[in-house]
Amino acid sequence: MGLTSDTVLALAVLSGVVLFVGTVWLWPRLARRSAPAVCGRVGLLLATQLALFAAVGLAVNQAFGFYASWADLFGRETGQGVVVDHTAGESGGPLEVVGTRRVQAAGAARPEVAGQIQRIEVVGRTTHIATPAYVYLPPEYFQPRHRTRMFPAAVVLTGYPGTAEALVDKLHYPRTALGLAKDGRMQPMILVMLRPTVAPPRDTECVDVPGGPQTETFFAEDLPEAVLSHYRVGRKPGSWGVVGDSTGGYCALKLAMHHPGVYAAGAGLSAYYDAPSDPTTGDLFHGDEELRNRADLWWYLKHMPTPDTSLLVTSSKAGESNYKDTLEFIERVKAKKRTRISSIILESGGHNFNTWRREIPATLQWLGGRLSGR
Repeated sequence: MGLTSDTVLALAVLSGVVLFVGTVWLWPRLARRSAPAVCGRVGLLLATQLALFAAVGLAVNQAFGFYASWADLFGRETGQGVVVDHTAGESGGPLEVVGTRRVQAAGAARPEVAGQIQRIEVVGRTTHIATPAYVYLPPEYFQPRHRTRMFPAAVVLTGYPGTAEALVDKLHYPRTALGLAKDGRMQPMILVMLRPTVAPPRDTECVDVPGGPQTETFFAEDLPEAVLSHYRVGRKPGSWGVVGDSTGGYCALKLAMHHPGVYAAGAGLSAYYDAPSDPTTGDLFHGDEELRNRADLWWYLKHMPTPDTSLLVTSSKAGESNYKDTLEFIERVKAKKRTRISSIILESGGHNFNTWRREIPATLQWLGGRLSGR
């Protein structure tokens, strides 16, 4: 039974209830000063607390999508990552569709009405990074009158560790994009949804790690190239955008700033502005000061040529730790001539899915208004 299974959660809740009732029922019999009675009381209390802790942890994981499997939870996920001695040509191409699923909307059985979500496997031509992703194709993609139409595309990134499934099931990106387009508030757009953690369990912060995963190159070159080889996405500058939350938000801003010729717009939801260094990242820079500086968006704004791109940042006055940094970032970007900055500032909202769901509709509308499918 999987980590995100409803059955596992139900069993954990049931175990907690049974142990609680059992503790209440058996307590009088264990109310003695003998060693067996004391051990029994301690054992029941400990087992009850562990069951309740497991139930709460499983419920939180289901709500926020932190880990996709038991192996992912315990850091033993090996199904994704950097592929050695594996090239795009050997797998028949840089992108392969391995499954489809419906959008949670009326008419979901018909792609020309509700669009379609495709599960894909991508192998980077230059980086040899392999990772799964989901692609949302809008209804227009399947309609005969639009059979030659080119669509703008947005890369959508999770936080760390995150799961691509959470972008579909928890943050509802496809359903939101469908609703906005139907209401005429956003142009139809292709969404490429994945986690920035392409070499799990390591958090590479979208950095080209010396001697390690070339994550930035994968997102700036390999991923767009793979998607363009398979889908009708615009090829001219201005066709691509990128959006993400938390770690994905930092990556989105960095990719738009470092590669404005690829990403015409980048939106960071609850983003931070410099790559951290902790046990999950390891040594990202190996003493390379230039690489270290490039990863620092504050340094980049001050010392590098102003990128011709559009940025969106979000925060909350109460509940977000990045509020003051976000205000300062806005002011620094406003001082630049070619970089355009927008923001969403909520009165209150934490670093969580509920907050991001409140920001995503306006973010997609903003993003769609800055991209072109031509």
